[in-house]
Amino acid sequence: MVFVTGGSGLIGSFLIASLLEQGYAVKASYRGQVPAIPGADKVQWLEGDILDSDFLRQALQDVRYVFHCAGLVSYAPQDEMLLRQVNIEGTANVVDACLEQQQSIKLCHVSSIAAIGKPKNTTILTEGSKWDVAAEHPAYASSKYLGELEVWRAVAEGLKAVIVNPSVVLGPADWHRSSTQLFKYVYNQNRFYTNGSANFVDVRDVVEAMLQLTFSDISGERFILNAGVMTYKDFFAEAAACMGRKAPSLRVPPPLAEVVWRLEHVRAWFTGGRPLITKDTARASGKSYLYSNEKVQKAISIAFRPLSQTIAWSCSRLLKSVPANKAFQGRTN
Repeated sequence: MVFVTGGSGLIGSFLIASLLEQGYAVKASYRGQVPAIPGADKVQWLEGDILDSDFLRQALQDVRYVFHCAGLVSYAPQDEMLLRQVNIEGTANVVDACLEQQQSIKLCHVSSIAAIGKPKNTTILTEGSKWDVAAEHPAYASSKYLGELEVWRAVAEGLKAVIVNPSVVLGPADWHRSSTQLFKYVYNQNRFYTNGSANFVDVRDVVEAMLQLTFSDISGERFILNAGVMTYKDFFAEAAACMGRKAPSLRVPPPLAEVVWRLEHVRAWFTGGRPLITKDTARASGKSYLYSNEKVQKAISIAFRPLSQTIAWSCSRLLKSVPANKAFQGRTN
């Protein structure tokens, strides 16, 4: 029996589909209502929250493998406390529930490249890149790093576990959530793009790596999952070409980005809304790193899909689900 947290998310939904295809019995947690994902009728859905320790203890009965995909991705200042609750306390609850089970459980924890250290004067980052505890980090990155420490604590106590650190995960999912909003930004024909680049990976490759690592003898290791790096300008251009839209063409220089995030902060404070750009996202957009996938390629048999192929696949699938909503479609000129 396999238990999946965050089964309605991008990674979780594709993971559940793959587990079912391989013949595994699957339990998955949900909140509110059962998510409408492929194969949902074959899953044993359990309504509950990873902040509820009693719920997790019950959910893990008769479970052999746990895939902890639930997590919060946000760079909005008002989400700092929620990030700590979900990404740190929630992870601590999951690993404690795993440790409390009498049967042997193996955990696969989904972290992020945000939890990888960024030493000065380094542009190629690996699993061993040291985290500088004295440096200033975005609240999201800190929450993922501290969440990993909870897993390492459990490993020291005897839990079998692997950690995966995906880059920006691409795939067809909810237009309004997580990385899929990048495609929505292009579809809406927004005009601006920033300097810098980002590392991307196909959700199908993330799932394949998670399955291979979890169903192996590997334990007590973390693995970067990344297909490659691409500038924001090139990413937007390829996505726009696939969707038949106009690509962003006006570059926002770093000094202007510094002004914009401050204005957005004031606007969000007065309106109670969320800033479209924050200090962390503005400053991160001007930096360029390459996250090495060498370790995972040596550990398992995996070939990451080219980014152009992933973008084309994601766009074609997303175009089939474009909401018939003028407010969503945005500017068309």
